[in-house]
Amino acid sequence: MPTIPTSPTPPPLSSLSEDTICAPATAPGGALSIIRISGPQSLSIVSSVCRSVTATTPANTVHYGRISNGSEIIDEVIVTIFRSPHSYTGEDSAEISCHGSRYIIQQILDLLVQKGCRMANPGEFTQRAYLNGKLDLSQAEAVADLIASNNKATHDIALSQLRGHFSSDLSRLRDQLLQLTSLLELELDFSDHEDLEFADRTELLQLAQQIESHIAHLAKSFETGQALKQGIPVAIVGKTNVGKSTLLNRLLGDDRAIVSDVHGTTRDTIEDTIDIQGVTFRFIDTAGIRQTTDKIEQIGITRTYQAISKARIVLWLLDAPPTATEQQNMQTCCEGKKLIIVITKSDKGISVAGDSSFSIPHFSHIEISAKTGQGIESLERSIYEAADLPVISASDVIVTNARHYDVLQRAHVSILRVLDGLTANLSGDLLSEDLRQSLDILSEITGGQITPQETLNNIFKHFCVGK
Repeated sequence: MPTIPTSPTPPPLSSLSEDTICAPATAPGGALSIIRISGPQSLSIVSSVCRSVTATTPANTVHYGRISNGSEIIDEVIVTIFRSPHSYTGEDSAEISCHGSRYIIQQILDLLVQKGCRMANPGEFTQRAYLNGKLDLSQAEAVADLIASNNKATHDIALSQLRGHFSSDLSRLRDQLLQLTSLLELELDFSDHEDLEFADRTELLQLAQQIESHIAHLAKSFETGQALKQGIPVAIVGKTNVGKSTLLNRLLGDDRAIVSDVHGTTRDTIEDTIDIQGVTFRFIDTAGIRQTTDKIEQIGITRTYQAISKARIVLWLLDAPPTATEQQNMQTCCEGKKLIIVITKSDKGISVAGDSSFSIPHFSHIEISAKTGQGIESLERSIYEAADLPVISASDVIVTNARHYDVLQRAHVSILRVLDGLTANLSGDLLSEDLRQSLDILSEITGGQITPQETLNNIFKHFCVGK
């Protein structure tokens, strides 16, 4: 198959809107495919290859037609027309829905390039949407997250960000910071008038504390966001032959791990994921914990403890009462984590929860049979509850992007300096510098920027002096 033509060198940002670009918008291999065109010559180029469309075709209309190279028909298609600024990119654009044949897609793209298009660079349609003010940076990044979402939770978070909820939250923070900055600017501008007071330090401190608390809350949500995005890690631990691999296979509905009566079969960690109530959990089957002289098995046991240290939830599988030493060891290893004690092989009538030596307090336990499936649904519910996830609504903001987290961390450090300065009664010019830094840092998330003129406008909008 011939390769799709590409642009040899990505153009500079300033020239993006001058070109008309095209690219497939769907993955190859399906029954249908969509080819997207965007730029000032979109409609004239499309009309040159499809007679049912003209340069004056109304926006938001759909047309049946045939793509032809002049000598032969390539395909029968559906063409959708969008006009600036009411399109994804904010430019005149069109979408050609054709059959999914790789040959057809290639022929249409070749024809569009011949007529004046160039092949789009990766992400260029979304980049144009950002440059044309259709999306801010955080929304543009949400497009990629939405495409990559693999469960309901990550889908809802990405959709919320794409709809601008994160941007709105940051906009409110920005307005509060701008208010603080404006008050201090006024204080500096009228420093010669000792009888005028625009910035009550107590009120400024309260406002700064509210801002700091909100930034800290957003940054903290990154832990939950990463867990939802990557899968909440759950370590399955216990002695050899206690049923760890059998349980993993039961949860996955597949023979992912080798099950054998031979002790020490699992010598390394085995990972896979499942969805429980719309959330991805990453299960880690580990080597059985026991005393052994086998060097390879010892490495596996070392990795078991490493898996415990990285896990958010630990399933401790038991088929006999643990010793006091084993109980103490597990409590120490799982400090700060959610520990669920799983009594296995209930189909054999084994139960250890009532044993007098079983003395681990404050931990839930559940009896299951991984072989028959008994108790598995209850275990899944317990795992989901142990994740202790917040109830996420369509408008909630959960940070999942590492870049956003880094920006929030730096903004938090900056606003803490403002709080320290207010407490120490530093001068307004020093405080203003830290506030401006906080504003500049937060603007990195959405791509906005605070200008001196904006600060000046805010001063006169909210604090009209001498009117």
